[in-house]
Amino acid sequence: MKKSDFDFDLPPELIAQSPLGERSASRMLWLDPKAGLRQDRMFRELPQFLRPGDLLVFNDTRVLPARLYGRKETGGAVEILIERVTGAHEATVQLGVSKKPRDGSTIELADGSQATVLGRDGAFFKLRFEASEPLEKLLLRLGEMPLPPYIERHADASDMERYQTVFAREPGAVAAPTAGLHFDEPMLERLRDMGVEFGYVTLHVGAGTFQPVRAEEIKDHQMHREWLNVGAGLVEQIRRTRAAGGRVIAVGTTVVRALESASRDGQVQPFAGETQIFIFPGYRITSIDGLLTNFHLPQSTLLMLVSALAGREFVLDAYRHAVAQRYRFFSYGDAMLILG
Repeated sequence: MKKSDFDFDLPPELIAQSPLGERSASRMLWLDPKAGLRQDRMFRELPQFLRPGDLLVFNDTRVLPARLYGRKETGGAVEILIERVTGAHEATVQLGVSKKPRDGSTIELADGSQATVLGRDGAFFKLRFEASEPLEKLLLRLGEMPLPPYIERHADASDMERYQTVFAREPGAVAAPTAGLHFDEPMLERLRDMGVEFGYVTLHVGAGTFQPVRAEEIKDHQMHREWLNVGAGLVEQIRRTRAAGGRVIAVGTTVVRALESASRDGQVQPFAGETQIFIFPGYRITSIDGLLTNFHLPQSTLLMLVSALAGREFVLDAYRHAVAQRYRFFSYGDAMLILG
């Protein structure tokens, strides 16, 4: 199977550059793969598709303001995008710079503090931040929210709130789990009142989620590493839900990746650690019964994951429909519900 098998035409004007005024005001394309059905709906209609006893699983990771600006020793401008925090003062990063810095050189940040280049890690660099405060505090003081590369503007004050889910609590991500951005407190309250249960995983989304698939044969693609935690409490929630006839519905592809990484012999088990799981058609997803997700980039690993769940041709046909109906795409865009 080739990456070109997951291509579709997307007019640039359909890429959402800003969020809507209200989180829950998005449109929602509903798909039932087994029946071959789809309908244009609104996200506010989500409760109509759920039943008491269903379990929604969210990713509670919190996005760090992970974009920094500085200057090399030669005076050249540098943009630093944290990929992963690897220690109290160290991180793996992407560097936006005209000429790559040498090992041992330093980058001066806006407050005069410095970061030392420790070496390379594949396409990324390893930096040590020479500051007394932990890196997370430095980012809160100097960092900018790391909007995705297809959003063609700088982050502003509103993005500090809107590029963050309302249930975010575990800091460590450098990209938002965007399916969760549609939920506001009134929607969560409606779902609680009707008997829908909530569970949480933590998967710290890395900037590698935006890295393109470079291998034409997708089986040759090397996935980036991300840290996750699936706790014993959630595992018990899933067991109880299934035993009572309820459905487990993932809110976002990161939840699918976390649950599948924690699955052994078709059962979700407690797990904390790193994953490089790559889910594409031919892989059988067993941990969930449905998925709420956003629309994803052409030829991306996330589109491949959705295709593994619902079928490549069915999903691509739905994407063509979404383009024709002028849905808003990507992180600040509209939603898709895959649920029979």
